Amino acid sequence: MLKAHFQSYNFKFNFPSGTSRGVLTEKPSWFIKIWDDLNSEVFGIGEISLIPGLSPETPEMVEQALYSFCQNPDLVMQNFHNLKLPAVKFGIETALIDLHQGGKRILFPSDFTKGTKGIRINGLVWMGNKAEMLKRLKEKVAQGFTCIKIKVGAIDFEEELNLLKYIRQSYKHSELEIRIDANGAFTPENALAKIEALSAFNLHSIEQPIKQGQWKEMALICKNSPIPVALDEELIGLYDANQRVNLLNTVKPQYIILKPSLIGGLEETLNWSNLADHFNIEWWVTSALEGNIGLNAIAQWTFLNGSAMPQGLGTGQVFSNNIHSPLEIRGEQLGYNTNIYWEEINFTKTNSESVKQKPFQYENELLQATKENKVEPKLSDSNKVKRRFT
Repeated sequence: MLKAHFQSYNFKFNFPSGTSRGVLTEKPSWFIKIWDDLNSEVFGIGEISLIPGLSPETPEMVEQALYSFCQNPDLVMQNFHNLKLPAVKFGIETALIDLHQGGKRILFPSDFTKGTKGIRINGLVWMGNKAEMLKRLKEKVAQGFTCIKIKVGAIDFEEELNLLKYIRQSYKHSELEIRIDANGAFTPENALAKIEALSAFNLHSIEQPIKQGQWKEMALICKNSPIPVALDEELIGLYDANQRVNLLNTVKPQYIILKPSLIGGLEETLNWSNLADHFNIEWWVTSALEGNIGLNAIAQWTFLNGSAMPQGLGTGQVFSNNIHSPLEIRGEQLGYNTNIYWEEINFTKTNSESVKQKPFQYENELLQATKENKVEPKLSDSNKVKRRFT
């Protein structure tokens, strides 16, 4: 029989990290520990982490879901596939895979976890004033990055154009690939004009130029944009396969970006990637600012499943209190150092101390599904991977 425990944890950013949605200084998170009551020495750990203002869940929803799971893991698993709490699903799913693999944080054994191969990633330049962004970009290039992602939309647009102009005068397209992420900062009325101005700098792609949910307007942008468009936030909240097909059929993006903890875990990431392949849409995987527990699971899966494009997995260094781990940046690659051990997570609080003991909002749904459908747990599907490259 499965047993579980959870612990809250707030990640603190090394510096105020700006996006067009605001500035992040800390990130509410939880760790879930799962074991079999016949062998409590072997356990899996997963991470549930939220981006305030973007994640579908609230902290209260997360804690109630985790409390319900810890009270009766087997019951929740019977309707786990239909749970519409993507970060919670990701955390529980990866903890169970970790447990299945022996509880050593090696979820998907590969040359990556052996430490012999890495994953090429992009360097991330956070929003700030022009001088700050230029300083951060130079640091990334000095580290060896040849693909840079720059967040735009928070400072004056002319300043952003001047910054990109300076970058392109300093680094040719053959030397430095530039991705930009607007996080929905443009409007349907000004997006194409701004993208046209940005296109002078030979950019790889622009992520989510306008806010999600405006499919007709986004389709027009994708059709007419001189810069390839990548959908990001647009994928959040689409749990039904027909919704996903309709999105890709309607908008016809050049790329989609897959963030497992925002779209429902690794199984759903695989489903999205298969759908993108069917529509000949390229994709890459990006973390949603997880700590090292979550980033580790995403990286291991991505090594076996991801495309050869640079992935967005270089976010592990943004926190001052991250969990110490074997993950490390080597030039422009994320690697796994087998000589470094995982920091032990101290699960100090009991579940009853962490959250009020009131029924989780999905508890009735779970009970009803168990009685009527007798749905069998299908988490094992998440452990099936398709190898793309090694």
